[in-house]
Amino acid sequence: MNKPKCQPFSFNATQDDLRQWLEHYAEQHRLHYVLAHAEDGVIWGEFRGQNYQLSTSGDDDVFPHLAKLRTCTLQQCRAFGKNAEVMLWKVDQNNWKARLIQDNNNSECLPDEHQILWGTQKEAEKNGFSLVADGQQGLRHAVPLINISFPNNQHPLRLTVRHYITYDDDTGVARVYLSRLVNLTTHTN
Repeated sequence: MNKPKCQPFSFNATQDDLRQWLEHYAEQHRLHYVLAHAEDGVIWGEFRGQNYQLSTSGDDDVFPHLAKLRTCTLQQCRAFGKNAEVMLWKVDQNNWKARLIQDNNNSECLPDEHQILWGTQKEAEKNGFSLVADGQQGLRHAVPLINISFPNNQHPLRLTVRHYITYDDDTGVARVYLSRLVNLTTHTN
């Protein structure tokens, strides 16, 4: 199996515009989605059009009451697609780390896991995003998918995660040494 290419690179919060930085790497590596975790909530995004313009769940023309994509509240952000993921994470108050993982998408050699996401009912759709809720706690997030069906209050949303495995030659033990996000989908896809 070909090992994935994993390389670090830089992000400077005082010099780089976060949205432009993400759009640049999205275009360069054909990334499709963003999943970000911030102090004020979960942020989903989708790169659209030939110029890979980023639309996020908290944008003013989507669901403005949701968390905004801002470096001042951001903890980590993953932009991902079929062949690559760019991850950015906060190390301390003013320092960030970033890395790129690329692979040849040889799914026969790479075990993909389809993690279940929150959401048993759709509350609204707007500009390509669906606001979904889960449980009596009122957990909500807006995913960049529409026309989602929720049969019998099931969880149809899935996040595809790719795990890279290595084997210890001495013991034969296998372990996951790296993981990345690949896709956002529904179990009916």
